[in-house]
Amino acid sequence: MLRDDLRTLWTEPRPPDAPVRVWRDWALLAAGLAGVVLEATLREDVAWRPVAVVCAVWLCLLLLWRRTRPLAMVTLAFGSVVLLPVVSLVVVPREPVGLYTSGVVLVLVYALPRWGSGREIVLGGAVILAAGVLCSVMDETPFLENVVGLAFLLLPGVVGAAVRFRGTARERQLEQVRSREREQLARELHDTVAHHVSAMVIIAQAGRVLAGIDPSAAVEALEGVEEEGARTLEEMRAMVAALRDRGVGAELAPPAGVADLERLVRTPGGRLRVDLGLDGELDALPPAVDAAVYRIVQESVTNALRHAVDATELVVRVTAERHTVRVSVRDNGRRTGRGRDGYGLTGLRERATLLGGTLRAGPGTDRGWHVEAELPRARSESGAHSRPRR
Repeated sequence: MLRDDLRTLWTEPRPPDAPVRVWRDWALLAAGLAGVVLEATLREDVAWRPVAVVCAVWLCLLLLWRRTRPLAMVTLAFGSVVLLPVVSLVVVPREPVGLYTSGVVLVLVYALPRWGSGREIVLGGAVILAAGVLCSVMDETPFLENVVGLAFLLLPGVVGAAVRFRGTARERQLEQVRSREREQLARELHDTVAHHVSAMVIIAQAGRVLAGIDPSAAVEALEGVEEEGARTLEEMRAMVAALRDRGVGAELAPPAGVADLERLVRTPGGRLRVDLGLDGELDALPPAVDAAVYRIVQESVTNALRHAVDATELVVRVTAERHTVRVSVRDNGRRTGRGRDGYGLTGLRERATLLGGTLRAGPGTDRGWHVEAELPRARSESGAHSRPRR
């Protein structure tokens, strides 16, 4: 068991979303260099002042590569930290060398488990422990103080590992939400194909019955089969193009759509007055878009009931244009907390993206929470080869 855990840690890759360099890096570097200048100028008991200043500046510069080269930066930093005390013992015994600003190495201890691979974490952790033990041996402070100092040195690494675990867990949950959306789209694809193929079978059966009686009626039946088949291909291509992964669940109930919005907003819980407005040709939407509109309104109404404080009204607008369908949901309440997107909004944004549309959610200019979505009625590459609808 322990061997398997160690093997898993050793083969753990780096996080895929590590930024190379952001504004915080330059702010941290500026603060570190300012601390070096102030300490070197105001502190009088600095031994080997030029060497101590150069070492502190070196440690500050290493912070710029702590995400992309965590193991190398830890090795260089702690090698420098250990080298100075060793040299001071040989040349000037019992005289500590270095600035307090050199404590920026704690940032490197944090970055190692946060951004390093499993192999880098193990090797870098060994370097940190070796440096900490060596400095403790060379120091004449009591054993208990050395233990406390070593624990303080390792604390940023524990924090970095916790932050990484939390981020990984959230990303895993988001991926599960996206997977559920894809599975639901797959079920809707099943329903769409089954519906249209059933209609084609019925039309073909009717045409076969009428073929001997009225040939013209049989020709019309064949035209109906052709048109129904073209419509099926259009909708199927749009939905298959949206699905990156396939997974058909067991539930095959027809999804709710725009026609069900009236029933949805009539029972929002009694606390909110819902103003629903439907405009344009909304009767012939592709099933995937029809279901997406319903899901966006449903999730927005649910979020307003849960999170909108002092809200009294919810305005829902669904507008069908020639090539797009626009959905707008706005409440007049106020939100508490940091306002980070929940898993419901993440799933809706994933669904809108898979269908070729966009979804934005955030606070309004005055108050309330606004959800705006724009979905294409059909993909252009599919519609270009389909017959016009009757």
